[in-house]
Amino acid sequence: MSPDLHSTYLGLKLKSPLVASASPLTGNLDSLRALEEAGAAAVVLPSLFKEQIEHDETTVDVVLERGAQSFGEALTYFPEMDDYNTGPGAYIEHVAAAKEALSIPVIASINGVTPGGWVRYAELLQQAGADAIELNVYAIETDQYASAASVEDRTLRLVSKVHGALTVPLAVKVGPYYTAFANTASRLADAGAAGLVLFNRFLQPDIDLETMTVKPELHLSRNEEMRLPLRWIAILRGRVAASLAATSGVQSSDDVIKLLLAGADAVMLASALLRQGPALLQELTEGLSAWMVERDYSSVEQLKGSMSQETCGDPRAFERSQYVRAIVDYQVPHGGAG
Repeated sequence: MSPDLHSTYLGLKLKSPLVASASPLTGNLDSLRALEEAGAAAVVLPSLFKEQIEHDETTVDVVLERGAQSFGEALTYFPEMDDYNTGPGAYIEHVAAAKEALSIPVIASINGVTPGGWVRYAELLQQAGADAIELNVYAIETDQYASAASVEDRTLRLVSKVHGALTVPLAVKVGPYYTAFANTASRLADAGAAGLVLFNRFLQPDIDLETMTVKPELHLSRNEEMRLPLRWIAILRGRVAASLAATSGVQSSDDVIKLLLAGADAVMLASALLRQGPALLQELTEGLSAWMVERDYSSVEQLKGSMSQETCGDPRAFERSQYVRAIVDYQVPHGGAG
């Protein structure tokens, strides 16, 4: 008998824990259909960025102000607004089209760091049919006068405002760079986050020595990056009143299984799908199912969290003692000393 792969994330019942996270694949209707056919239980659309909206609105202002001192009387003097992207219009259309094309949940994503107009955009995405909203909190704090507490409070206010405007669930995707992340996670849940997505991968710039310019560098995630969300999901499982989603570094069915054992409700993939294509989802599903049969797990719900810090035999394994043991037990490779 096949195990039950259903999982609940953000209150949404998914046919499996495998979710296609935001990437170029989820920005195209044909690839979205391919992802669903291959086994994606839900999709997260690429983010709508604050910078995109600001750029579009500025462009429209420039166009409208062009010739403002002229005396144009003909209606055709003014530009047709359909020729300009005045904000989230194209993105909202993509949300609506994805909802119509797919039978699985569609999660829209917005990327912002201050309340501003994000409440309005979240409402528009909800109206377009999004089953949930993922708020991608991506901010590089460079102000030396901004304290950690003030930055966290600003994020909490943003989450609270967006949550208050929605009737669909809100997930918050965060980075790992918090002094006391367990506390921050709990406060995010209290502010209205129905789920936490761990973790955002921050873009690391490089310097081009030929052009002497700073350039962005985007590298697809590697397997070892999966260990950071694994640790924190294991720590938070059962302690935070929010769904937990893992992202970064997932490459194989073994990775999926480990994250579920730690306590993930959803396992999100982007880099592996970009490398190997949507068909990877079927391979991961089959690998997860076969492992569960071999270990006598009847359902994903039974599997989830069975090796979290709260339930595993050695809770210290997720804390400092793990570091001490690794250092003490490390063996220098042959020929590595001397």
